[in-house]
Amino acid sequence: MMDAVITAGTRLAEALRLENEALAALDLNRAAGFATAKMQASDAFAAATAAATKIGVKAAGEQRATTAALATRLQALGAENRKLLEHAIALQSRVIETIAGAALPRAAAPGYGALGRVRSLRQARGLAVSARA
Repeated sequence: MMDAVITAGTRLAEALRLENEALAALDLNRAAGFATAKMQASDAFAAATAAATKIGVKAAGEQRATTAALATRLQALGAENRKLLEHAIALQSRVIETIAGAALPRAAAPGYGALGRVRSLRQARGLAVSARA
């Protein structure tokens, strides 16, 4: 039973490593491609751990050292994944804010118009649409 936990944990560690590698390179499309594999690996690890806990199986001997090392590795990869995801989200937010700011109409910016007069803000006229089928 502990073999299943170790196998699932190793699979999760690899999924995290690959996603972290893509996030560190700011290859967000590639990172997004690993999301499904990471979720599946996480679910499999949780299920294997729950099953081992339910029947009371614990790591012993050589497996104890293996599971301890795997737990340390998963904790480090998980912390790095969180940090990289937070960075990617913050970066994407800045990009979206920049694009949204650039998309604002020029009329909204204060300044001077023709003949040196202060430009008045223009608002789009209201529009109502009605259709009957």
